[in-house]
Amino acid sequence: MAQDSALGTRKDLQNSPETTTGLIIFSDGTIFQGTGFGAVTQTSGEICFNTSMTGYQEALTDPSYAGQVITFTFPHIGNIGANKEDLETSGPGACGLIVREIPTPPSSWRAQQSFNDWLIDKELPGIAGIDTRALTQHIRDIGAPDAIIAHHPDGEFNLEALRQNAASLAGLEGLDLAKDVTCTRPYQWSQGLWDMRDGYNETAGNKHKVVAIDFGAKHNILRHLAARGCDVIVVPASTPASDILAYDPDGIFLSNGPGDPAATGIYAVPTVKALIESGVPVFGICLGHQILALALGGQTEKMHLGHRGANHPVKDLTTGKVEITSQNHGFKVLPESLPEGVEQTHISLFDGTNEGLRVKDKPIFSVQYHPESSPGPHDSAYLFDRFIRHMDEK
Repeated sequence: MAQDSALGTRKDLQNSPETTTGLIIFSDGTIFQGTGFGAVTQTSGEICFNTSMTGYQEALTDPSYAGQVITFTFPHIGNIGANKEDLETSGPGACGLIVREIPTPPSSWRAQQSFNDWLIDKELPGIAGIDTRALTQHIRDIGAPDAIIAHHPDGEFNLEALRQNAASLAGLEGLDLAKDVTCTRPYQWSQGLWDMRDGYNETAGNKHKVVAIDFGAKHNILRHLAARGCDVIVVPASTPASDILAYDPDGIFLSNGPGDPAATGIYAVPTVKALIESGVPVFGICLGHQILALALGGQTEKMHLGHRGANHPVKDLTTGKVEITSQNHGFKVLPESLPEGVEQTHISLFDGTNEGLRVKDKPIFSVQYHPESSPGPHDSAYLFDRFIRHMDEK
């Protein structure tokens, strides 16, 4: 399918290229036409789709989306505007977004600015007027493809140059993106969970000291730890084990993050191996789960599509219970590669892929999904309590 295509555009754009102000140019040459909004710019990344009905600000500022453009399958994105509270980092994580409908003016008492203005401030381009069902099917069939998205209000695009640039995109395999989103120096975190009446409250971390390795940590993960009385110290992804252990932590947290875990693992795996040997409890989420698996002797690989959404059923093999989870990952742990003494604890009920592991004789465990999920679901918040119990027992 390497020809110009209006597949996925609104009917009024199919034969009216002069109205096209936004383009998606896939690496195979396919072009989707639409209407640009947000920042006037172009960007490139892996095109993925997210099935969540809420939480577009949280998704776009999730560092795990670095190097990716999000296609939102829910048609109405941006209609409640934007605010300063619903952010997972201070800067954007995703490269841009693709939606069905142009965002309307905000209709929420929490809105502090329009979604369009927020995107401009974050230098994020958006493309609307796309049949996201057709685009999602395209992604489903070929796997998460690389593409350029471009927004220009006068509709002037150099198609040949865009096609050439798109054809040269290399994908996420082999890329260490954690180094691009991690913090630059250690810092303390004390903000707790959000409350409808009071917003975010500061907490006193007087129960356990936790060092969180920042591979692209979401703020709501840190909030869950702080809300449970943890003194949270966040350190850069490349921090050596000796510096981490010098804090005398009660627990080590391995955060979520973007990119290929094997690439980040070049420097992260030796660190995590040393932390495992220290006997300190360890809890990992998402990329942290994958890094932990690699440190334990397991393997990871790229998925055809990945899991991105807030409605993914996961079965806890230790209890038989099913959780509805929030997920965002494009790589997976191969459970058959886990060594003796490490067991699989959770699986996806969509495709049977690994969703969790634990070390049988040590207080070490991790999950592939996001128990801190903001705005939800909250089925898996118990995992933070499990981490606290491990530290209590230690």
